[in-house]
Amino acid sequence: MVRKEEIDMFDKIEEIKEYVGDDGKKYETVIEVEDTDNPDIKTLNLKSGSWSGKEPWFVIDENQKLHTMLSIDSIHKLIENFKKLQQDNFDLKLEKTILQHVPIDYQDVWVVAMDEIKKLADRHGNEKSLNVDLEKLLRKIKKEHPNLFLNLKDLFTNQITA
Repeated sequence: MVRKEEIDMFDKIEEIKEYVGDDGKKYETVIEVEDTDNPDIKTLNLKSGSWSGKEPWFVIDENQKLHTMLSIDSIHKLIENFKKLQQDNFDLKLEKTILQHVPIDYQDVWVVAMDEIKKLADRHGNEKSLNVDLEKLLRKIKKEHPNLFLNLKDLFTNQITA
């Protein structure tokens, strides 16, 4: 007889599939952890799927909590994808900030900004993360390199006097 908790766990797995948007993939491998007489030893029982099933494997512990099991390769890929997503996000924020300052030549401003960011990173040495106030950085670049940006005040003044 199937216990209600088991049904709930399989429902949770289905919800995860919907959340991830991976309905086509079968998450077959579900493992249950059971206590033994020895508190240092647990028994793993295959509830569904196979021991060679695709990742992730779902593990139901002795407290009926749902866990996932991934290989080191999969975790490495997740971390690499996360790092790439962070970089893409940073690049988009920098692009937006540059464009808000109306550059004459976007690429020149990008190069100067990246050089400034590299200098900041070098100054902070071994720190794991670097917080850069992009707005402050662009104001500094604009002050030091005004020739890289359109000056809207001058543009309007020239139109009025013409």
